[in-house]
Amino acid sequence: MNSKEMAILAARSMDAKKGSKITVLKLEDLTVITDYFVVGTGNSRAQTQALADAVRDALEDAGFTISRVEGFQEGRWILLDFGAVIIHIFQEDERSFYNLERLWADAPQLPHDEVFPQGSADQDK
Repeated sequence: MNSKEMAILAARSMDAKKGSKITVLKLEDLTVITDYFVVGTGNSRAQTQALADAVRDALEDAGFTISRVEGFQEGRWILLDFGAVIIHIFQEDERSFYNLERLWADAPQLPHDEVFPQGSADQDK
């Protein structure tokens, strides 16, 4: 599984747990930090934690090792670092404030229908 497939798996894992506004940003041509950011939103601490658990479980089941987790206890902005893919799970206020899509505006977004070919639980993307 390459880093793009890994990012799509993370996005689909969030979608399965009713995450919203899920975006996959391709950074591999812009930085050496990571290949992809996956950004999603949860409505509460419990939901952001559930989203993080779902992503972590899916990627670890696929054979990947997480190198770092930040913000899980507070659940306002959870970061899961899998090296080639970094997952950001926000509550709405934090997502609006940090606005990673604006910060990384030069990064192309994977098309929604490529990430979710069967549609998604969040139709407001």
